[in-house]
Amino acid sequence: MNNKEDATFAQIPLDLKHRTAYGREDFLISPCNQDAAAWIDKWPEWSAPALILYGPAASGKTHLGAVWATKSKAAILNPDDIVQNDAEAISKISDNLVIRQAHLLIGDRASEEKLFHLYNMAKEAKRSLLLTSRAPANGLTFTVPDLSSRLRAAPCIAIQSPDEPLLTALLVKLFRDRQINVSQELIQYIMPRMERSFAAAQDLVIKADKRALAEKRNITIPLIREILMAEF
Repeated sequence: MNNKEDATFAQIPLDLKHRTAYGREDFLISPCNQDAAAWIDKWPEWSAPALILYGPAASGKTHLGAVWATKSKAAILNPDDIVQNDAEAISKISDNLVIRQAHLLIGDRASEEKLFHLYNMAKEAKRSLLLTSRAPANGLTFTVPDLSSRLRAAPCIAIQSPDEPLLTALLVKLFRDRQINVSQELIQYIMPRMERSFAAAQDLVIKADKRALAEKRNITIPLIREILMAEF
């Protein structure tokens, strides 16, 4: 990624105003995810019909999938969409496809066969598939060898655990997405006391919002302290 004024994604540090959650400008870039964002920018110059984006829960895979779907005019599909429809019908939904949580489909022969057919159709028609997953292709146990060989040869890009600047910015963004403005003091209180993960940040913000609404309180250090203490 570069720092040109027309760069696709916002860079840290950034002005975290309330914006649409999955807008291009809302994706927060740091070293842990810059390769993934760069591959989204690189399309349609991908080296294979499919790209696998993997990382832990709440790491931004869904966000990047939505960004790419807007760029490529792709349809976004969940595992149930693959299970409940045949490959031919799925291929007619859109030229390009985002298949979320693809790791849940691996290990089921019928689903893998559909993915194999979708891959071949995408290759023949010069279309693209973006698969999101909790694990890389070489960390999954396939039942269809042909699908295994193709996905293991495809670009497989990781989103790593968040660094401190990204986690700080993410907390502010998650609160802003819920139209909650928080003080710098509150964020400084949270950072050394929470688990350093995307999922933990998301979970804390959800709990704080629900508790504040239920108890008709503001989100303050005492409220956050109560939530964190309840986890031990």
